[in-house]
Parts: sequence; C-alpha cells; structure tokens
Amino acid sequence: MMLDPKKHADWEIAWEAEKNMKTIHHIAEVLGLEKNELLPYGHYMGKVDFRAVLDRLGDRPNGKYVDVTAITPTPLGEGKSTTTIGLVQGLGRRGKRSSAAIRQPSGGPTMGVKGSAAGGGLSQCIPLTQYSLGFTGDINAVMNAHNLAMVALTSRMQHERNYNDEKLLSLSKMPRLNIDPANVNMGWVIDFCCQALRNVIIGIDGINGKSDGFMMRSRFDIAVSSEVMAILAIVKDLADMRRRMGKIIVAYDRDGKPVTTADLEVDGAMTAWMMEAINPNIIQTIEGQPVFVHAGPFANIAIGQSSVIADRIGLKLSEYHVTESGFGADIGYEKFWNLKCHYSGLTPDAAVIVTTVRALKSHGGAPLPVPGRPLPSEYSKEHVGFVEKGCCNLLHHIRTVKKSGVSPVVCINAFVTDTKAEIVKIRELCEAEGARVALSTHWEHGGEGALELAEAVVDACAEKTKFVPLYDWEMPFKERIELVAREIYGANGVDFSAEAEKKLTSIQKRDDAMKLGLCMVKTHLSLSDDPSRKGVPEDWRLHVRDVLIYGGAGFVVPVAGSISLMPGTGSNPSFRRVDVDTETGRVSGIF
Repeated sequence: MMLDPKKHADWEIAWEAEKNMKTIHHIAEVLGLEKNELLPYGHYMGKVDFRAVLDRLGDRPNGKYVDVTAITPTPLGEGKSTTTIGLVQGLGRRGKRSSAAIRQPSGGPTMGVKGSAAGGGLSQCIPLTQYSLGFTGDINAVMNAHNLAMVALTSRMQHERNYNDEKLLSLSKMPRLNIDPANVNMGWVIDFCCQALRNVIIGIDGINGKSDGFMMRSRFDIAVSSEVMAILAIVKDLADMRRRMGKIIVAYDRDGKPVTTADLEVDGAMTAWMMEAINPNIIQTIEGQPVFVHAGPFANIAIGQSSVIADRIGLKLSEYHVTESGFGADIGYEKFWNLKCHYSGLTPDAAVIVTTVRALKSHGGAPLPVPGRPLPSEYSKEHVGFVEKGCCNLLHHIRTVKKSGVSPVVCINAFVTDTKAEIVKIRELCEAEGARVALSTHWEHGGEGALELAEAVVDACAEKTKFVPLYDWEMPFKERIELVAREIYGANGVDFSAEAEKKLTSIQKRDDAMKLGLCMVKTHLSLSDDPSRKGVPEDWRLHVRDVLIYGGAGFVVPVAGSISLMPGTGSNPSFRRVDVDTETGRVSGIF
C-alpha cells in the first residue's frame, strides 16, 4: 500500500516503496537484458553495457519514441520528470512494455530550490537517496574530466611563462603553444549552485612564488553545463566520444588560433575518466518499470537532454520509450528537435507538453510564485480568467511542437487545488488548437492516474509524423539564431553585441561550420530573454551578448540576456532540510 502523497513527503513515499523494490536483476530481466549486459551497482541500481545491447538488437525495429517537454515554467517547476515517470507507469498499466530516459539530477538544484529530479508523489523513481546524491558517479566523472583539462591548461601556461623555448621543449617534449592568457575559453566546474565562484582569480603567488601557478582571471560553471556533459549526451559510442574529447577548445593562442585538449595531450586521460560514465544507468519507478538515467539537466544553459545512447537502447528494448527534455518547448524541445535528433538520427512519434493550472495562472497575471514562500491565494482558489489568459503561453508551445511535424499531447498535471471549470477551459483552448489533451493525476494516483494520458499518447503515436528540422545546417549562424528567435521565441529580431558579432564572423569562416549545431542559452522563465516577462511577450528583440564554441560537442552557443552558466543558491535552500538518521542511516528531506 502506497502512502498518500497529500500527507507524506516524497522521501517518505520513497522509503515506503523501497521496502518492496525489485532487484536490479529482476528489472533487467523484465526489460529483456541478458546477464552480460547488466553491470550491477549493488542490489537496486546498475549500468547497461550499451554496446552489447546494440550489437545484439541492432536489427530489431525501434519502439515508439515520445519526448516530454513543457510550457514555460514557474521557478517551482511543473512536474516534467514526474509526468515522464507517470506516463511510463500509465503505459505499463495499459499493458505496454515501456521505459523512460531521464537526466541525472545535479547537486545544485537538489540542494537548492527545485530538489531532485526523481519525479514526485506516486510517480517517482527509486532508490531516491542514491539517485539524488552522486548515483553511480557520472557527474563526478564529468567534473574530473573537465577539470583535468583545466589543470593541463593552467600548468602549461605556468610552464610557458617560467621557461624559455629550449628548456620548455626539453622538459615537456612539447613545443610552445603560446597560449593567450586573455583568451581562455574554459573555466572550472563544480556540481553546486555557487554564485561566489562565478568570477575568481587563481594562481596567486604563495610561499612557492611562480611555482604556485599562473595568476589569471577565471570562473566556475555548474558541472552539468560542461562541454564534457554535452558530449556524453550526444555521442553514439566510445570512438565518437574519444574523437570529440580531443576537439574541446580550452583557449586560443596569441594569433587567435584554437588550443585544444588534443594540443595539451590531455584528451586521452579525459576519455579514461569517462569510460564507466558512457554506459547508461538503470533504476526503476515505484511501480517497477525500468528507468534509464543518463546525461544532465539545465536546458537553459546546456543541451539538457537525456542521452542519445539511452534512447537508442530504450527504443530497442521497449514498445514505448519516453525521453525527457529540459524546461519549456522553446528551449528543451527545440534542442531535442534540432540538435539531439540530428545527432541520433531518431525521430519522435509524439511529444507531451506538461502544463499546470499554477503555471497558467502565473502567465495570466497572478502574482508570481517565489521559491521558499507560501503560494499567493490566487493559486488555491478558482480563477478561470487567469488560466484563460495564461493559456497563450501553452498554445505557443503547442504551435512550436506542431512546426516540427509531431503530434502534441497536452498533459494537465493535476494539483488538488485545480477546479473543474479551470480544466474545462484548458481543454477547450488546446483542442481548438488541434492538440490532444489529457488530465493526469499521476502524482496522487501513480500509473492508475495516468491512464488517460497513456491512451492519448498511444493514439498520437499511431499517427504518421512528418518530422522536419527548423533549419538546414548549411544556414549561416546569424540566420539560424534569428530564425529560432522569431519562430520559436516570438521575437521581432536579434541584437548582437560587438563581441558576439566578431565571434560569429570568425566561427562562420571555419571549415567545419556546416557541421556545427546551434545550442541557445536563454532564461527558461520566459519566452523572451527577460525572466520577468510572462505569457507571450510582444514587441521585443533577443539580445545575444556572447557566443561560445564547443568544438568537441560541435555546438555554437549564443548566450542571450544576463543568464549565467553558474546558477546561484537562494536564501532558503533545500539543503537546510536534508539530514541523516544516525540509527537507520536513512537520508530525509530530499524532494
């Protein structure tokens, strides 16, 4: 008997569910894995030898492919991971062999505001504590690989300063790279939200003088925004990863030429750190369906997709495979559509757009929810007017999905405070836009509450899609950015800073320009680049202040607005409520 989510916290529900957890060997057997394909991590978690699976099942037809995205969320999130898990549970209740692929939670949001990405209520994956706190070490591997590149770079800069050409060559057996200290491309990474590390000075002389490092301005980004994580998300196999790892641009020389990880001869060691991480992780829903966990979150500052590898094996092993894209369809689905599907060669059969009455009210003029504070009264009372006005944002995302040629299914992720009249209005407007609509109570009732959603997804998958990318990769980058801004965000145009213009001109001249994808960095809290503008903002222009290049992942990364690659920790973070029972060893307070 499951606990009532209205009376118990997610971690309490997880504790209770874990008493009846299936072993990872049982989950693997249900999924159809052979013994040699499962790499157990204890009794309830494991990794999957993806090469063995794809070698064995390469000729098997793929199952149906479903992406879960959302409307523009509030800072509290609208339950996209919860819906992903709920949908898989609902499909299971419908007798479908189903699996999910979700992203590994970052320590930043887990200890910050949003909590873990395990889902919630009766639609979550377990074991919760291990999943939320380090799991099988993938993010640690990403951090180590990334920071090793920075160790290689900064030590090389020190040696190039301290030694003349002859001694440098004698000691290192490597010619001078002539690295420009004013043109370093990378920073360090850590898997927490720490605004104090956004801008730092490193290499200050100490008791060892110039042997203590090269003094320079640097920065920390959150680990999951690392290019190494982006590479993990898109690679097809180990050879692809090894090749891409050597193309990461760490800095530029004094002539403006890229200095790569291969130039520093650190790419092989970086790949070695990632040897275990390339295999997807596997756990289970609290109803026993398999859940692949691979790659990281934050589609506003990264690609924010579950991995291509996890989706490839999920589609071979399941009738319905449900994958997850970060934040709203303007960010997560756009990157799934025009980046991830390009790299994978896969095409979706349906897309689920998660919405909540709460989010629609915020877009319709209700006071904005503030993390850590009680919700304004407008969110617990019926306000059909706020919902109707806020549906403009939801309809915008429906149109975005339809532009890709995929059938949209709107999932109304039900809250206990939602009213019948509010739900009726959402259905009316979405169905008029040509979308299927399903009310889902999976948070409260698990798979039983997601039966309507599962049925709508099965119906949508039965339709033939006409999946088409938004743009051709031969299109110049400025034109691609302007197209995304206009067609996906609703902007009137794009303003580029002088620095962004300069970088785009340089990137466009590269021999491999047509092989590089576009990975936008923009706030997730608005269709615009201003997080305070809700609904569907009008008469605005996107401001691109900088452009990064990820040579290994193959991304051009325009940075819009004031968004940072290192989120901050607020005044009432989640870690204040996380603790350990020293008698049982159980961790409480994770949600």
